Amino acid sequence: MSKTTRKQDALDYHAIGRPGKVEVVPTKATNSQRDLSLAYSPGVAEPCLKIAENVDDVYKYTAKGNLVAVISNGTAVLGLGNIGPEAGKPVMEGKGVLFKIFADIDVFDIELNVTDVDEFVRTVKALEPTFGGINLEDIKAPECFEIERRLKEELNIPVMHDDQHGTAIISAAALLNALELQHKKIEDVKIVVCGAGAAAMSCTRLYASLGARKENIVMTDSKGVIRADRPGLDNSKKEFATQRTDINTLEEAMVNADVFIGLSTAGTVQPEMLKSMAPKAIVFAMANPDPEIGYELALQTRNDIIMATGRSDYPNQVNNVLGFPYIFRGALDVLATQINEEMKLAAVVAIAELAKKPVPEAVNLAYNQSNIIFGKEYIIPKPLDMRLITHVAPAVAKAAIASGVARKPITDWDGYVEGLKKRLGLDDKLMRNVAMRAKTQPKRVVFAEADNYKVLKAAQIVKDEGIAIPILLGNIDKIKAIIAENNLDLGTTSIIDPIANENKLQEYAEIIYKKRQRRGVSLSDARKMVRDRNYFGSIMVELGEADAMISGLTKSYKNVVKPALEVIGTRPGVKRVAGMYMMLAKKGPIFFADATVNVDPSAQEVVDITLLVNEAVEAFNIKPRIALLSYSNFGSNDGVSAVKMRDASAILHQQHPDLLVEGEVQANFAMNPEMMKANFPFSRLADEPANTLIFPNLESGNIAYKLLQEAGGAEAVGPILLGLNKPVHILQMDSSVREIVNMVTVAVVDAQKREQLAK
Repeated sequence: MSKTTRKQDALDYHAIGRPGKVEVVPTKATNSQRDLSLAYSPGVAEPCLKIAENVDDVYKYTAKGNLVAVISNGTAVLGLGNIGPEAGKPVMEGKGVLFKIFADIDVFDIELNVTDVDEFVRTVKALEPTFGGINLEDIKAPECFEIERRLKEELNIPVMHDDQHGTAIISAAALLNALELQHKKIEDVKIVVCGAGAAAMSCTRLYASLGARKENIVMTDSKGVIRADRPGLDNSKKEFATQRTDINTLEEAMVNADVFIGLSTAGTVQPEMLKSMAPKAIVFAMANPDPEIGYELALQTRNDIIMATGRSDYPNQVNNVLGFPYIFRGALDVLATQINEEMKLAAVVAIAELAKKPVPEAVNLAYNQSNIIFGKEYIIPKPLDMRLITHVAPAVAKAAIASGVARKPITDWDGYVEGLKKRLGLDDKLMRNVAMRAKTQPKRVVFAEADNYKVLKAAQIVKDEGIAIPILLGNIDKIKAIIAENNLDLGTTSIIDPIANENKLQEYAEIIYKKRQRRGVSLSDARKMVRDRNYFGSIMVELGEADAMISGLTKSYKNVVKPALEVIGTRPGVKRVAGMYMMLAKKGPIFFADATVNVDPSAQEVVDITLLVNEAVEAFNIKPRIALLSYSNFGSNDGVSAVKMRDASAILHQQHPDLLVEGEVQANFAMNPEMMKANFPFSRLADEPANTLIFPNLESGNIAYKLLQEAGGAEAVGPILLGLNKPVHILQMDSSVREIVNMVTVAVVDAQKREQLAK
């Protein structure tokens, strides 16, 4: 298990709260007796009768068309082997989660206590009325080949064994692009495949479909080269047994090879073997968690190769999530009867072509790169590229239609693509992108309340995940005791006790005194102030001894803001700070301000807050659609707060005409473009809802975000402090560990941005 996936953390993740990772949620209203009578008896009889008349209406009246079964018998689970169906269930649930978050496909995971091929096939066949597609998972070879073959023949819905075809499709897309960059043709290259399991067989078959010649392919297993003269070969190995008799080992096979495909175990390939390959070789070392040869070692050995692995911490990750969600999405959307070779090849081409297109700013930001471009370190798209669903799913759907396996052809392709975009909100995806960006350049973050278990747990997580480099403030013995008591591992993390550090106290007191001596602060006062960890941490950030500070879990908001303002101050040109919450709702993020700092801002102060928030939202690569909220709509009332927001809107329209801002407006109109268009068609929010809400006072903003958090199920990230000259961010009192991690992640990205702007 990798260091970033600690055993107890993994167990807690699956066990705490509702056990497992999935639940079933109704998609229709169930609030009234009428709703229930429609959902079940007597109303449910009507769709039953319609389906009885025409069985295809099951797709019209039930969830079948968006429901995939992830089915396993637990005989080949990840790298764990034959651990049984119950032990494989967490993996199947996880696969369902990936289907949902990347392609909005619902999944029931089904674990079968069946190893006999005939019984397995009979059982899955009996499930056909329930599902729109079947994803076979973690079934050992060679049984998996026969199971998939028979189910594809005998079922009238899409079936795919992702362990075979997922890696094949993604690696094939990468191979096409790597060959193009190395100026080689697939029909000419010599390919060595290390491994002879389900994935290796499927990869090799797909490469052959793309033009690779079988006589140019050598496959090896744990016994060496699979030769035609070797006794006891099963049918799958016979298919790729080489006729050559001059080679016996992997080392011998790799001499003058153009392509190495690794689907075996770590450390299989030595540098000398890499050196023996042909010029401009292609090396896909895809063993997990560690490749057949390490990425750095491979590049140190030869600088002319193109390298790919299965790991996310190196370029060119061959990740099945680039394929299976979108392949099934396209197949389901045309009611395909199968996933055939044409559909798989269409996915290969679509994925390969996407890597050559200009990369959106959102993807660059997610990976903290200024300009990702097609080349040796970018031959396949990044997993967080939101364009995958709109490129791969339509390509698969079109191939299904062209090959005659689609029962519901699509004619409006523009409308289909727009529908795919709307399927997925940005909620968790936004934070995944932010976290990915943070990991590219972790920053030093001061944890001012490190004598708290939740803070220390969050510090361990961000350290393990490579998001931040924690600096812990507090009593050293107390912090170490909490670490030991809870079996945390913070290694060599820096722990500083401000009170015990007399030299720093004196140095920092002088700094506070110089900054505040004309504001009534004496040197004696400064010496007392600096013993407060929020002052101490703020000075560390101000001096560049840390890049950001997090505090507020156990302190009131003002006790964190005041030291930050007095020590760090506001950015040049900024008149006031503001607090913004990022509310991660089901339909996407909504930004709230100000819910924490300014009690009752004037119209001009509302303008200042709006400008700060607009800049902050844009930093997340989201176009702000701003509503200045009130109980009034465009002059319908003349109360004090309504007039204030109306005046602020007028100032913004006059001074910042490019800003997409509207007000004063009621919250329901701001969030409902149909209502807005019907009543106020002139509004700038008549086409799409607002995603940034500016409240007339702290009271209304604070109430709103807490209601949405508790009653609406939205996750709050914040308060994100805007306007300070350096990053200090504040936690809600009693934040969860997840919320602390989120705030640290935001703080790191904030520090990265400021560093870039300073260059």
